[in-house]
Amino acid sequence: MREFPAPIHKAMAALSKLPGVGPKTALRYVFALLDLPLRDREILAQSVLELGGIKRCTTCFSFSEEPTCEICSDQRREINKLCVVAESRDISTIEATGAYHGRYFVLGGRLNPIEGQTPETLNVRRLLDRIEAHPEVQEVILAFSPDVHGETTILFLARQLKSMNRRTTRLARGLPMGADIEYTDEVTLGDAMTGRRDA
Repeated sequence: MREFPAPIHKAMAALSKLPGVGPKTALRYVFALLDLPLRDREILAQSVLELGGIKRCTTCFSFSEEPTCEICSDQRREINKLCVVAESRDISTIEATGAYHGRYFVLGGRLNPIEGQTPETLNVRRLLDRIEAHPEVQEVILAFSPDVHGETTILFLARQLKSMNRRTTRLARGLPMGADIEYTDEVTLGDAMTGRRDA
């Protein structure tokens, strides 16, 4: 690779720590930053520094400015439902639907032993403790992506929760809007057929 001034290499190394950012993408980002006016770069740098004030909610483990996040503090939320998600960003996606009004719990990832994500490294024990301490939680919704790691996590948690006598549900699966049946895989089509509803 061509030699660049040290600040460019340093910025590349820092950006390469972000998920999905390799050396070439990092270099592209550095050049894009160099093309920005100095004031815009200063605003970006200040925004990154201000992330230092963000912490984990002590109840759900989502990101928050306060010890308890806005959702956990909101007395209008349904206390009988707990939606378990892999990451904090999943909460905003679910909230955007306007279809769920319960509480959340962030597991901190999905089971993936190859990458070191095991029940011990995730918030599994804290989840079980929270459910056990709150008998008002009657339904636990396992909201994970329907991939190998998400499915593994759902199966593991469902087994753990079985003895707690709580209803354990998962997100419905099926054909997305605009999908072509011809190109849909058998699992998705089978789930759509099983979960069919009145027209």
